[in-house]
Amino acid sequence: MGRYIASRIGQAFLVLWAAYTASFVLLAVLPSDPISIRISAPDSGLTPEDGERLREYYGLDQPIVAQYVHRLAGVLHGDFGYSLTRGTPVRTLIAEALPSTIHLTAFSLLAGLLIAGVLGVAASYSRFGWLRGLLLSVPPLFASVPTFLIGILFLQVFSFELGWLPAVADGSASALVAPVLTLGIAVSAPLAQVLIRTLDSIRREPFVQVVLAKGADDGYAFRHHVLRNSILPWLTLLGLTIGELIAGSLVTETVYSRDGIGRLTQSSVQAQDLPVIQAVVLLAASVYVLVNLVIDLVYPLVDPRIQLIGGRSRIRAHKVKEAA
Repeated sequence: MGRYIASRIGQAFLVLWAAYTASFVLLAVLPSDPISIRISAPDSGLTPEDGERLREYYGLDQPIVAQYVHRLAGVLHGDFGYSLTRGTPVRTLIAEALPSTIHLTAFSLLAGLLIAGVLGVAASYSRFGWLRGLLLSVPPLFASVPTFLIGILFLQVFSFELGWLPAVADGSASALVAPVLTLGIAVSAPLAQVLIRTLDSIRREPFVQVVLAKGADDGYAFRHHVLRNSILPWLTLLGLTIGELIAGSLVTETVYSRDGIGRLTQSSVQAQDLPVIQAVVLLAASVYVLVNLVIDLVYPLVDPRIQLIGGRSRIRAHKVKEAA
């Protein structure tokens, strides 16, 4: 177990370094730079001479390799530098934006799990063919509608037409309802599709049929045999869903004018604010890697047939001899 965790941590650092380097290279090859963008703004009041002084102050006049090494060394010491457009420490910007995004993504994940769970169980156990067909069509519909369109529809119906929810973030709990449902619906689509297929498959397994043949009802078989065996594919997909949550938060925060990591990323990309973008990339990659590591470690707790193999960075399932 110890060797496995150490190996995964080593892979995590490799992923973080690759993400950081890729974001630096992609932004470095762009034709313009953040100082030029600031000078070109009509209300900036900056002259070309001011721009040269700013480039020298932020080290943008150095060779690209020197800039990369300097920034990477700072990150290794926990220093992400200063925003090139705001002049504020990047850590301060991240700390101010992070709580709002955590609230949005956490509640959206819970909403997505709830919607997917209800859809999956209802579709799998429905006794009416027309109802099952209707429920089976909902996840593909959710997956085919873009997140920004769901957000605009919620705004138009529940904010502008009915007036039930605030149109913008005003600090109230009700202002979080529409963004959470918008992101939760987007996340629930793949989770519901996988859950329905898994429940249908597990319910046809011989051991479930034996339980039912012995007189147990569907509720008992679901709670004690079907649900636990259906969770593993869900857990695997849940790790991948974190990436969709992070990407969806950018769109959702923009549509609802919410402060957070998404809006910070949007404004930083527009201004080519390299230190902020790289800090956000590292943050997103860290969350993604950490969540998937936790899910890997939870596998054996959910299904004892799965064991972590020594120092190998993979999970191998082995069959347990059935009790006589």
